[in-house]
Amino acid sequence: MPEPIIQLRECTRFYRKGGELILPLDRVSLDIAEGDFVALMGPSGSGKTTLLNLIGGLDSPSDGTLIVCGQDLGELSPRQLAQWRSRHVSYIFQSFNLLPVLTAYQNVELPLTLLPLTKAERKKHVETALRIVGLAERMHHRPDELSGGQEQRVAIARALACDPELLLADEPTGDLDAHSAQEVMDLLLSLNRDHGKTIIVVTHDPKVSQCARRQLHLEKGVLALDSATSPRA
Repeated sequence: MPEPIIQLRECTRFYRKGGELILPLDRVSLDIAEGDFVALMGPSGSGKTTLLNLIGGLDSPSDGTLIVCGQDLGELSPRQLAQWRSRHVSYIFQSFNLLPVLTAYQNVELPLTLLPLTKAERKKHVETALRIVGLAERMHHRPDELSGGQEQRVAIARALACDPELLLADEPTGDLDAHSAQEVMDLLLSLNRDHGKTIIVVTHDPKVSQCARRQLHLEKGVLALDSATSPRA
């Protein structure tokens, strides 16, 4: 059996606020297989976003071991973590975070300018990503000329453009109406099923979690339930 793409062993995150010890994640052990689609569920303050940020290298564990894409993240400095993220991970957020003065093409291209790619290589990455999300014909439109669902698809294209191993989404449908939210989830399902992307989604929405193959429920920083689901085809 291949090694899981994500391995947590007794992983804890704590910090101090004044004289109080805050423990958003408490001794979580977990494996996630390559190509899996996982929903992180739980009430506000349960540790979902903390866990997502640890997996994505935006934060470091206070204790325990965290190995992602073969790298022990606890061994990396902040600068090394930033370099590691650029190679392996992309984020999709609830807010689209598109620059309003740039076109869809330019928004998707922007993070690629930090990578050692030629202009022709960037063009190929951008056009491929926009085609995958179904927006090739809208690449020269600015965000104010797109619907909310289309803006989120541009954000997903931006995340896809560097061909990451992991897609991490924090409430990706939170600002969308029901129809647009379903379109975004259909796209994520396609990226997982047809392109083999490992996807982890933080959500409060049961409809979103039902798209995942696996649901992880957190309660007060502890993994309370780990269940398999039957995602919609």
